[in-house]
Amino acid sequence: MRNVAQDAAKAKDKKAALGTDIVIENFSKEDINAFDVLDDIKDVDKKTQKAFLKVGVDTNSEERAGSFIQMDQSNIFSHAVSDSIELMNLGVALDKHSWLKDYMWNAVKPDVDKYTAQTALREAEDKEYSGYFVRALPGHKEVFPVQACMFIADQDVMQTTHNIVIAEENSELHMITGCATGDDISSALHVGISEIYIKPGAKVTFTMVHNWAEQVEVRPRTAVVQEKNSTYINNYILTSPVKSIQSYPTTQCNGEGARALFQSIQSGTKESLIDMGSRAILNAPGTSAEIVSRSVANDQSRILSRGHLVGNVPDVKGHLECHGLVLDDESSIYAVPELEANAANLEMSHEAAVGQIDEDEIYYLTSRGLTEEQAASMIVRGFLSMDIVGLPDELASETQKMIDMSLEGM
Repeated sequence: MRNVAQDAAKAKDKKAALGTDIVIENFSKEDINAFDVLDDIKDVDKKTQKAFLKVGVDTNSEERAGSFIQMDQSNIFSHAVSDSIELMNLGVALDKHSWLKDYMWNAVKPDVDKYTAQTALREAEDKEYSGYFVRALPGHKEVFPVQACMFIADQDVMQTTHNIVIAEENSELHMITGCATGDDISSALHVGISEIYIKPGAKVTFTMVHNWAEQVEVRPRTAVVQEKNSTYINNYILTSPVKSIQSYPTTQCNGEGARALFQSIQSGTKESLIDMGSRAILNAPGTSAEIVSRSVANDQSRILSRGHLVGNVPDVKGHLECHGLVLDDESSIYAVPELEANAANLEMSHEAAVGQIDEDEIYYLTSRGLTEEQAASMIVRGFLSMDIVGLPDELASETQKMIDMSLEGM
């Protein structure tokens, strides 16, 4: 006879956050002025430029609306090329705009966990504001993306960053954010707090590429607030090893007609612990959300793939799609799709599937001259491919290149 209590306990344990409880005191707090400010983004050394390029940050491209670079805790470069945006360090922005304090810690609360609390304390006690402020001006639709890179250069550093993005009414903003570490870094902690506010009729696309070292702990905390007829598109890419990552970006669709799309691809290797998900809370009629994730677990990695759709009013739509491939017997994927309906006359659906590579597909490709390893690689890359929607043609093409480059490096 089955023990229902034990089954429930096992299920709860599986859904618990992956990754160790990090001892923050094991990581050092770098000074906010440890690195010199650069006059030109091209002054970044060649080795670091290559690391930037792997996460979509191009120091030589002219097709950027602006660039921001944070190295450990230091803002070493910040420059807006386009007149349609504001881009600067968060501390500078707080001095310039007195109203900005009203946005601070509204979408993400400082008491969410000890990582957000540590970031808030650092700001309050040390008056250290690391991170960027980006604002798309009302009515301006910028085609070129703003690029931002959070780079860890020193061993055992705790990097905290607090970012605020505001897309004013009827504006359009595209962002490429890349996070990476130096080649010689074996241990570090990254805590990234991002608050995104999208006003009526505005659109934000947010493409994030992570390329961490194998022993880096990563704790992003992202929240979005959407007003009437706004659009938010989130693309996330992780194909390199990481010790552990916990990320669960959440959008609040508060205005009628607001729309959100989350797309993510993650590949677990070298005992990585990956706890990834997305949540959309539909609070107004006519709002909609779609969450699509692709996961591959290999080399003793564990992946917890979450998705949560909440319908709080009638006349909302949501769809959740979660697919995974497990490539060896020592790896695992646990898919947790959640639909929550708190009103009648709404439409929400989900599909989830976890499996292995089809042997017939391997046989077909090897019969055409590929080795078994080449065939498996081709199938995995095809599985992780993601249709880029909602972007200008040039940016969609560049984003696809970023995905292809990440998959090549797997």
